[in-house]
Amino acid sequence: MRTTTAAAAAARLSFPILIQQQQPTSFVNYRHHLFSCSTSSAFALRLPKVSRLTARTFSSFQVAMGDAPDAGMDAVQRRLMFEDECILVDESDRVVGHESKYNCHLWEKIESGNMLHRAFSVFLFNSKYELLLQQRSATKVTFPLVWTNTCCSHPLYRESELIDEDHLGVRNAAQRKLLDELGIPAEDVPVDQFIPLGRILYKAPSDGKWGEHELDYLLFIVRDVNNNPNPDEVADVKYVNRDQLKELLRKADAGEEGLKLSPWFRLVVDNFLFKWWDHVEKGTLKEAADMKTIHKLT
Repeated sequence: MRTTTAAAAAARLSFPILIQQQQPTSFVNYRHHLFSCSTSSAFALRLPKVSRLTARTFSSFQVAMGDAPDAGMDAVQRRLMFEDECILVDESDRVVGHESKYNCHLWEKIESGNMLHRAFSVFLFNSKYELLLQQRSATKVTFPLVWTNTCCSHPLYRESELIDEDHLGVRNAAQRKLLDELGIPAEDVPVDQFIPLGRILYKAPSDGKWGEHELDYLLFIVRDVNNNPNPDEVADVKYVNRDQLKELLRKADAGEEGLKLSPWFRLVVDNFLFKWWDHVEKGTLKEAADMKTIHKLT
């Protein structure tokens, strides 16, 4: 196919192009890649990492072409759904493959196939031993606007996050996502300060279409940090002490204020959190660690 300029392509498609000046060739590269693929889904799965503005632009472009899946999905969340590759594991936490975040969270695929994947949940305490909670943004595909622990996400199928030794891959992923979601700089959360305490395996539906089936690493860290939440990921944050968390639990159980908690957070609270909180305050977290057992919770 003859290569055209971004301006000519935009005129032909009648589509408004918003591109950053420092990336003048981005549209040409995308246009060439799009029309060299047999389907737009192949294009979506091969999106390289680009600026948020560029990603939003081309997610809009895909919708304009009329063939984007879940066209109503927020542009940032769609990019992450197709770009991120989760690590598929068996119930013994052995790596068996990889799959898009999109497919890993479709409930019909979770129910019919092996979409069990690695995840992590960070519990960050400050020097007053208060736990930092986040409320997930309204645009999150799974469990929007629920309150949960500090950060919950996935190690990706990449070399730095597949390292099993000392659970380094998962700890690298946790540091990456604390920056992405909460704006916490890497120097505030050194990788060697994350303490893996345990692993849980759980399955939970979200809204009928989406859900979770995860082998979740529980990472604790005690640090005073600076945070600047990313509104695409996080609606609100707050520190809580034990009594304040118990009050949140009471409100969630009573259905007050529309308050909801994520299923994985509730499983950790009900099974482990308060006894581990004792170790946080005593400085004995490593004594509580059990990384040999995988707790199957429902």
